[in-house]
Amino acid sequence: MFTRSIAKLTVLAIISAAGFSAPAQGSWKLVWSDTFDGTFLNTNHWSFETGNNDGWGNNELEYYTDNSQNACVSNGILHIVARTNGVGKFKYTSARIKSAGLFSKQYGRFEFRAKFPPGKGFWPAIWLMPENSVYGGWPSCGEIDIVENKGDYPAVVQGTIHYAGADGQGLQSTGIYTFPVGGQCEYVSHL
Repeated sequence: MFTRSIAKLTVLAIISAAGFSAPAQGSWKLVWSDTFDGTFLNTNHWSFETGNNDGWGNNELEYYTDNSQNACVSNGILHIVARTNGVGKFKYTSARIKSAGLFSKQYGRFEFRAKFPPGKGFWPAIWLMPENSVYGGWPSCGEIDIVENKGDYPAVVQGTIHYAGADGQGLQSTGIYTFPVGGQCEYVSHL
């Protein structure tokens, strides 16, 4: 096994994430939630993206699978695991999940909780994409990277909004947060 990454991922919805359970606040109404109960990923909420798609734009070296060795649920936690059991020309395997086609919401409060693995080569991320790309392909359609962490720098996370300028060229606005010394890269978001 290469290494193990544990993530409590719940995104693209107003949710009550594993490890804490809070009712919708004030006039908020809970419309979608995944607390990763049971032993399997809820395929009514999530689907797998498999393959590599020429590195998915980030020169990724792993092949994404729907194999339970790369993604499993236990004790209310979604575990996403990178392994050295490669596929074809790819040395590593991991998992990539999405809610696209299963759930979307234009406005609301989105909450999730995640713990990222430290280590060279890791780049865990939680991000939002539009349901319909009415402005065209990427970057014109936009993308919100809620949180990303490069495992080489476990105390640093960033969020980015990707968009296109009038000329169609990609632009971005990025915010960076560094955890205090000795702090853990455990991220809780209330967007």
